[in-house]
Amino acid sequence: MELIIITGLSGAGKSGTINALEDMGFYCVDNIPASLIPVFAELCAQASELNLSRVAIVTDIRGREFSKGFFNSLKELETKGLAYQLLFLDAGDAELERRYKETRRKHPLINETNGSVEQAIKKERELLGYARRSADYIIDTTHITVGQLKERMGKIFRGSFETGMLITCVSFGFKYGSCSEADLVFDVRCLPNPFYKQDLKNKTGLDKDVADFVFAPARAVELYKKITDLIDFLIPQYLDEGKSQLTIGFGCTGGKHRSVVFAQTLCDRLSSSGNRVTVNHRDINKR
Repeated sequence: MELIIITGLSGAGKSGTINALEDMGFYCVDNIPASLIPVFAELCAQASELNLSRVAIVTDIRGREFSKGFFNSLKELETKGLAYQLLFLDAGDAELERRYKETRRKHPLINETNGSVEQAIKKERELLGYARRSADYIIDTTHITVGQLKERMGKIFRGSFETGMLITCVSFGFKYGSCSEADLVFDVRCLPNPFYKQDLKNKTGLDKDVADFVFAPARAVELYKKITDLIDFLIPQYLDEGKSQLTIGFGCTGGKHRSVVFAQTLCDRLSSSGNRVTVNHRDINKR
């Protein structure tokens, strides 16, 4: 049985995640108390007549005993030999506040913080600290749409129990915010910007002539080589430590040209070497 446990900040996109996983064939249950996770997982594993081969559950701060119950539940799953993967949904504080104002929904901890959404988010981060540190996958939804989130779910969990570390190459524009989920971030704004070439301005880094322009300077080729040398060194170290996901971010000004070229080129290179790789061009369609 494939078991995905989903948790994270209130308003960070857990409902959208569940919808995406349902579309992929997972049996999904929302808002399970953390202490009941082992019992539920065991029942699903034993119910062979129901064919629950792919199960996803959401548990979060709505269950008041979350902090202690979550820690104990993960330990119990490991003791019972029940394999799982943990996904943590995150977003920036300002974006979470904006979403709560927009939806006018009540934060689960609002009564404990004298009506302050800002303080409720801060307290929730503290209570979820262990869950975030334990996560196999962390997705920051601050700058992505529901459609992009669904795409990420497909890339990660269609083969969620495949062996090997999943490497995600992300391109982004610093003008829209950094890539907070990245383990490694490389700033390629030091290279000439295709935006200022009239014939390239409205194209993207997926176009060959843009890629040729970006890699035309010798320093661009040298930068790419130094980055790949570092990544080739780090991947075996991460694998030895049991890391299940590595996210590598490339940032330029608008996220349409230079960062896209570097992220896509690295993705193609790693994929040809037999790694599990996906690419996410976060800001490529922004105007």
